[in-house]
Formats: sequence, C-alpha cells, structure tokens
Amino acid sequence: MSTRILIVRTSSLGDIVHTLPAISDIARHVPGAQIDWVAEEAFAEIPAWHPAVNEVIPIAHRRWRKTWWRESTRQERRKIADRLRGVRYDVVLDMQSLLKSAWLARQAQGTRHGLDWRSARESLASLFYDVRHRVYFWQPAVVRQRLLAGLTFGYECAGDPDYGLQGFLAEARGNRSRSDYAVIMPSASRDDKLWPGQDWHAVFERLRDAGCLLRVLAGNARETERAQALTAGQEGVEVMPRMSLTGVARLLAGARVMVGLDSGVTHLSAALGRPTVGIYCASSPVRTPLIGSAYTASLGEQGAPPSRDAVLAGVEQALAVQ
Repeated sequence: MSTRILIVRTSSLGDIVHTLPAISDIARHVPGAQIDWVAEEAFAEIPAWHPAVNEVIPIAHRRWRKTWWRESTRQERRKIADRLRGVRYDVVLDMQSLLKSAWLARQAQGTRHGLDWRSARESLASLFYDVRHRVYFWQPAVVRQRLLAGLTFGYECAGDPDYGLQGFLAEARGNRSRSDYAVIMPSASRDDKLWPGQDWHAVFERLRDAGCLLRVLAGNARETERAQALTAGQEGVEVMPRMSLTGVARLLAGARVMVGLDSGVTHLSAALGRPTVGIYCASSPVRTPLIGSAYTASLGEQGAPPSRDAVLAGVEQALAVQ
C-alpha cells in the first residue's frame, strides 16, 4: 500500500539541495512512499533529480509577487490550488515553514506537518499545521531537515546524508574524455559576499599549477561581467555560458575540485561528492556548512572573510583527494 506524501520546499537552490537527504530517508523508512514536491519554477529541476520523487509541482511566487493582482497571475494561483486540492495526501510536510509555504500546504488535502512556533523561521506559519514539530534552529540545515522528516514519519535518521544524486556521478565517471578541471564560483548577488580579486588570482595560480583548467560560473549578466573582469588575462580559464541547473550539476560532477563563495551552487558541489572549498564572507557556516561525501571546507564567518592562506590550505587538501 502506498503512502502519498507532499513536500513543500519552494526555494532556494541551496535550501532545496539541503532537503534531498531527507527525501532519501523517507524513501528508506516509509514503505510505498509516493512523493510529490512543490518547488519554485526556477529550481524545479533539482527535486526531479531524486529517484524517489514522483512529481514536481512548479510554482512561481518570485514571478507572481511582481504582478500579484493581475488576472493571469490569479489564474495561475488558482490552477495550483486546484491541483493541490485534487489529490488526497496522507501527509503534507512543509519543510520551509514560511507563510508562503504554509499557504501552499493549506491548499492540499491531508494531515499537515511543519515546525512549531519556536522552531519556524516565521512563527505564524506554525498556526497553519495540524501537527507541529520542534527542531532546534541552531543545527545545520541538512540535519534539521532530516530531523523534521524523521519526527513526521516516526523514525530516527542515521548515517551520512544521501542526496540521491548518484546518477550524475555515474555519468561523469563514464565520460573518460573529460579534461582535468576545477570549477570556480566567484560571484554573488551582494557585494558583501565577494572575496578579493587578488586572492582569487592566487587560487587560480595554485589550481593551474596542479594541472587544472578553470571553469568559472556566473548566474546572471552582472555576475558574468564580474567573472570576465576577474579572469581577464588569465590563461586556462573559461567563463561558462549560462546553463540549466542540470548542466551545472553535470559540470560539477566531473570536476576535480570546486572553490566557490557561499552559494547554492557550492552546496550542490558538496552534495555531488566533489572536494569543495566554500568561502563565507557575509554569512556563517554554522547553520549552512558544506556537507558531502568528499572533503569539504567551510571557511570564514559573517563579517570575517577567510584569509588567502586559509583558502589555499583548503585547496591543497581538496587537490589531495583521489
């Protein structure tokens, strides 16, 4: 007998990646789990990568909020609400616990679970759930999501996190013609997240000395412009064109190492089991450290970026992974 489950975790890239191990746990512990997932349209590729996810239901809060009262937007929201009401779920689990995600959970039929008043990022969201769970906020995001799923379904999670992304790694291993390369993510949405250009150049030099070509990622036109300026005159460096998330995952899965600012892409690299060095300048790694099956380093702190030497030491350890 199947257990129909709806997961609500709409954004963002890194947060959705952090939720994947909980899906693996559910699939392992809940017999006949049939899992649907509501996700922001820009990130809907990610849940679809997990073999235990049956259907991804894309929503567009980021686009809707610009035209919330426009008739076309209202029609889209009604369509989503009708879709959610049209299926009877055994469990509806809001793994985001924001008002916007709680609204989505309320549209669905089934027993609604989420975080309690003290645990939820937006406490009012807890009022929308039938069952509330306490998961202390200070814990790393991957651990927090796994604990919430375990409390919901009555099991204790154990073992290393399984992101369910083995397909990308198998594909990368089969691509024997690939070059030895490192992936770099030097761009961010805010200037206070950036790391000095001269320090990046030292990282580039060390990676090239190790025989790595450099593949530099950028998320939008402004980030592409910054990446091109950062790499101007550098040999063996390519600023990659805009890719789908699946294309990014494939690139990361084949990399020897990855070095990036604290971003969803850097967390995806760790989830894919690649040696990954994360640079934290405007955020703390306490709640969102890099967690993966290979070497990871989460360096720096909010308002205290890591030194060049600290990052280079992390790169040395990442390069040493065979």
